[in-house]
Amino acid sequence: MTIITVAVLALLIIGLKTAVVVPMREAYVVERLGRFRCVLQPGFHILIPFFDRIAYKQEMREEPMDVPPQSCITRDNMQITVDGLIYLKVMDAERASYGIENYRRASVNLAQTTMRSEIGKLALHEAFAERDKLNDGIVREIDKASDPWGIKVLRYEVKNITPSSEVIHTLEKQMEAERARRAAVTMATAEKESVINRSEGERQQAINLSTGAKQKRINEANGRAAEISILAEATSKSIAVVAEALSRPGGDRAVRMRVVEQFIKELGQILRTSNVSVVPKELASIESTFRGIGEVSQTIAGAPRRRTKVGS
Repeated sequence: MTIITVAVLALLIIGLKTAVVVPMREAYVVERLGRFRCVLQPGFHILIPFFDRIAYKQEMREEPMDVPPQSCITRDNMQITVDGLIYLKVMDAERASYGIENYRRASVNLAQTTMRSEIGKLALHEAFAERDKLNDGIVREIDKASDPWGIKVLRYEVKNITPSSEVIHTLEKQMEAERARRAAVTMATAEKESVINRSEGERQQAINLSTGAKQKRINEANGRAAEISILAEATSKSIAVVAEALSRPGGDRAVRMRVVEQFIKELGQILRTSNVSVVPKELASIESTFRGIGEVSQTIAGAPRRRTKVGS
């Protein structure tokens, strides 16, 4: 029984060493007597016992790995802490097994150094605003360095960018100053627009007033012209009527009688309302005649005395 048991165990061990089933997600690297023999793809395979062995089992799916936080200095000498997430995939199981001792740790370390280098090319505000550019630069540099390792870096994502406390304090002061500047600019712009609006209103008011005054003068001038035209037309018609009346028999006597009546009427109104004594024209001529004679007499009487006085 002991011999049978040993034989069964030996056959079982030989069967386990001989038959290998590779899962779909992996690739096995086989060595024969310490030398690379082949890469077993997913499926069932037979190995030579005690000669072939599975040296490495590589994961062929995409693997995400955390990049630990690290301190970086930006182009404008700001200290920040950055961490990320790298996605890579084994493309060649042989090179991933023999090209480097541990491609996962090497990829993370390379991502850290590349991230520090890329952060140093950007200012602080660019690091926040241009994450896509930063991610693309890191992927490009890591992919070139990791090509001999048989792996492919698919993408890199920056998770957190955390400025230091001094930088945060400086940024807060900068934001306060920026807000104050924007408020001042807004107030100045509002004041400028207010002044412009007032000046535009005053200009429009002056234009409206001048236009109204101009239109008023035009209307008054048109009114006066129309009035003069109407008066001239009425005068012309009245003169024509008078001329027609004068041309008839007895017309001149009717006009003289009308003038006398008007004169008597106006004279009576003047005598009733005026404080001035009104005399006929003939009496005024007689009075002026006598006044002139008196002045001449006084002149003749005073003339010898002036000559005598001069002679003495």
